[in-house]
Amino acid sequence: MNFRHVKYFVATAELGQISRAAMELSISQSAITTAIKDLEAETGAQLFTRTAQGMELTAAGRHFLGSAYRILASIDEAMNPGGVADEEVTGTLSVAATYTVLGYFLPQHLGRLERRYPNLKIQLFELSREMVEDGLVTNRFDMAVVLTSNVTNPELATDSLLSSQRRLWVPSGHPFLSLERVGFAEISKEPYIMLTVDEAAHTTLRYWNRTDYQPSVRLRTSSIEAVRSIVANGQGITILSDMVYRPWSLEGKRIETIIPAEPVPSMNIGLAWRKGVELTPAMRLFREYFSDTYQTPQSHLAR
Repeated sequence: MNFRHVKYFVATAELGQISRAAMELSISQSAITTAIKDLEAETGAQLFTRTAQGMELTAAGRHFLGSAYRILASIDEAMNPGGVADEEVTGTLSVAATYTVLGYFLPQHLGRLERRYPNLKIQLFELSREMVEDGLVTNRFDMAVVLTSNVTNPELATDSLLSSQRRLWVPSGHPFLSLERVGFAEISKEPYIMLTVDEAAHTTLRYWNRTDYQPSVRLRTSSIEAVRSIVANGQGITILSDMVYRPWSLEGKRIETIIPAEPVPSMNIGLAWRKGVELTPAMRLFREYFSDTYQTPQSHLAR
C-alpha cells in the first residue's frame, strides 16, 4: 500500500469528485483513479460508488476513511519528529481563535504541536474577530489563528496560510448539477441558507452586492451543521468554503458542490500578531510550525 494512494483516497472522499481531488493535489485524474483501484484491490472491497455527480463512499469506504486519517497522521509524525532544541522549549503560549478556525482548522494542528513540543503549553481562547484583534493589540494574547481576510486592525501583522475556495452547496440530485453554468442569476431564484457565524453573512452580502442580484434568504443560522443538514435535505442552497465542506449531513445525505460561474472570493486562514512585538521562543516555534506546514516564506511572516 502506497501512502500517496491513501492521500489520494482521502482527497477524493472529502471533495467527492476525482476531478476536484486532482486539481487540489495538482496531479492527473488518472493517477487518482489508478490509486483507488489499487486500494480496492488491496482491501478487497469497493470503496466508492461511481455516480453521475461524483464519488460516493460505500460502507467499507467510510470505515477505511477513518483508518486513512490515522495512517496519514502517523506518517506526518514520523516525518516531523522535531529537534532536541524544540523539545526543550518550555512555557505557555496564549492563542486566540475565532469559531470557524477553532472548529475546522486548528484541532489537527494542536495535536501535532503537543506531540512535537511536549513542554509547550498552549492556552486557547475562542472569541469574535473584534475581541481577538483587541486582545492582540493589548497583549492579552500572544498570537491568533483567524480568518485573515476579515482582519481590519492596522496594528496587526497577518500572514495567510491557506486559501479555501468558496463553492455553491446543493443537495444530491439538484437540477443545477445538470447545468453547464450556474451563476448568481440562477442562485438568486433558490431559497438561500445564510450562515452568520464569523461574519459570514457580511462577507456573503459583500460579494453579492457586486452583482445585480440578491440571495433569497430563507434562514439565517450560526450553525454550520444546521446549514449542512438543511441543504442536504433539499430545503435550500448556500455558498460556503471548502474548509467547512463535508460531503455528508448528520443524517447521511449527500451534499454536492458547484463552482459558481462568477468569481467568489476565497476564505483565507492564517496567523495574526501585534506589529513590532518581540517574539518569544514559543511564538517563534508556533510561527515556524505553520510556516513549515504550509510552505510559507519566513520573510512574509516577519513583516
